[in-house]
This record gives sequence, C-alpha cells and structure tokens, in this order.
Amino acid sequence: MKNIALTHVHESLGAKMVPFAGFNMPVQYEGVNAEHEIVRNGVGVFDVSHMGEFLLSGENALALIQKVTSNDASVLAIGRAQYSCLPNNDGGIVDDLIVYRMKENQYLLVVNASNIDKDWNWISSHNDLGVDMKNISDDYSLLAIQGPKAVEAMQSLTSIDLSAIKYYHFEVADFAGIEHVIISATGYTGSGGFEIYCKNEDAEQVWNKVFEAGKAFGIKPIGLAARDTLRLEMGFCLYGNDINDTTSPLEAGLGWITKFTKEFTNSENLKKQKEEGVSKKLVGFEMTERGIPRHDYEIVDADGNNIGIVTSGTQSPSMGIAIGMGYVKTEFSAVGSDIFIVIRDKKIAAKVVKLPFYKK
Repeated sequence: MKNIALTHVHESLGAKMVPFAGFNMPVQYEGVNAEHEIVRNGVGVFDVSHMGEFLLSGENALALIQKVTSNDASVLAIGRAQYSCLPNNDGGIVDDLIVYRMKENQYLLVVNASNIDKDWNWISSHNDLGVDMKNISDDYSLLAIQGPKAVEAMQSLTSIDLSAIKYYHFEVADFAGIEHVIISATGYTGSGGFEIYCKNEDAEQVWNKVFEAGKAFGIKPIGLAARDTLRLEMGFCLYGNDINDTTSPLEAGLGWITKFTKEFTNSENLKKQKEEGVSKKLVGFEMTERGIPRHDYEIVDADGNNIGIVTSGTQSPSMGIAIGMGYVKTEFSAVGSDIFIVIRDKKIAAKVVKLPFYKK
C-alpha cells in the first residue's frame, strides 16, 4: 500500500483511511453528507495525490496524443486543458484523462490512480515517434480545492487573479509561497474551484497555507466518499464503474470527446458505431419508489426482463432522493422512460432523467 505525501496529516485530523487503487487514502473525516454540503455551499479540500501524471515532450508529443486519445488535442493553446479518453482496440476505454498543454511541445496527462501502469504501458506501446515520456506520478501531490467560495478563499495565496482563470484553463504561478505551481480551473464536483499540482516536498506547506487562508470561509478537508457523491450528482463518469475496457465512449455519452476529424485508436470502428447507432446507452435515473440503487444491481422492464445494469448509485445529499447511472438497452434510454431496479429481489420503480441530476 502506497502512502501519499500528506498521509500523516490526514491521520492526525482523524480521517478514516482506506485502501484505494493501491494507495492509503482518506475516505471521510466528519461524514459524507456534511462534507458534501461543505463543497456544494462553501469550500473544501480533497487530497487526490494518488492520481497519475505523465509528461510528454518533443516535437511529436502532439502527434502521439492525437494517436492515442479520442478528443482533438490540436485545438489546445498553452494554458488550456481538455477532457479525453484512451480508446482500446476493442471498442472500450483504457482510461479517461485530462490533457494539459504546458508549453509549445510539452503536455501533461493526468490519469486515474488505478490505471497508472496500464496507461503508461498503453501509451508507451504506441510511442514509435521518439516522444520523451516521463512518469512523474510519484513526485507530485494534487489538492482539489472545490466549492463556490474557492476563488475568494484562495486569492490571498497567489499574485494572479484566480477569478480570471476560465473553466478548463490553468496558470503556472506562485501559490502558497511556492513558485511554479499548476493552478487549474478543473475538478470533479460541479461546484467550481481549482486543482493544485505541486511537488511532494511542498505539499505540507501548501496544505497548511490553504487552510489558514480558508479558515474565515469555513474550509474543511473532504474525503473520497463525498467526492463520489458530488461527481455522481453531476453525472460525471467514474472509471471502473461507468466506463471500462468494454464500454465505448459513444455508449457512455462521451461522443462529445470523440472527434472523427482525425485518426486515433479504433476510430474507424467507433465511427461505424456512431453511424449505425449503439445498442445500449448510459443513462441517469431517479428512483420513484423507496430504495437506493447500487453498482451491479440489475435493471429490468415492467415485465421483469433484463434491460441493463446499474453502474453507480447513491442517496443524493443535495437533493434528498436516490439517484443512479446505468446502461440500458437504447429503446429504454429516452428521458422519461420507466425502468425498474432490482433491489433485494424486488422491482423498484425509477425514471430516466436528463443529466446532471443536480442543477445549480
């Protein structure tokens, strides 16, 4: 089990630590619902230093990224980030990731913790272009400072105007007394804020100064459990649950990051799939009867015939209702469709709804 740079800090704060993707991670501090509300209404800090970071450099860096990712990275200016995925050869997804254009010929790829080695090997296997690849995952910490008060709470820590950084843009600047920190207007919560990339040796100073600056704004540490409920309310996919090696980006509703203006891994087959239509789709649903959907629960029609499977589900802290996501046969995917979730051998009614669940 790997520790992150701030494991001792989380333990001293009384965090409940659990194994996650091979790392010892804080899952909660004072409780999921309370932490969830702090991020929705104020400002909270997640330590997500288990995420992976790869630096790709050289004149062919973009060409390699274009070859292995589904989105069109050629549109990225320096200081821009892009959500994308790595398609596999069989119609599924190796991982989803964020691509940052750092310099003229340098890109930072941020990947899921559970897929660091898998992604590294996959991208490396396609690197016949002489691109310089560095896996810097073990050297960097990542703090996600999320919530509507994040800009105001953190402004005193940097000389740049945080309110001027647009969504999916970033700056490399001073932050919390450290130079050359990546301040990225990204996150996995739908409530605004930043993700801060710094070297492990600077992580504790950054953490302490973030909490000093945020004290007047009620800042709190937030665990991974609340991160999951927050992302689910927004309908954001979680790798391993909602997308995996067997789900295509088109089935997952990720057609918007699948650009056929270029050739990439398995693009011909995915293009054909787009033209012919998919047989299953990832949908959001709300329970209309009492019951909480969970990963791998069966989805059936009114007659009890299997039509799909739940990939994520929870009781929404913001809305007070049970929500979920899952794959259903395409004919049941229209908003308003009645579906049923099998919970303890009973059919419990639900309705397909438009994502996101949570509207600000």
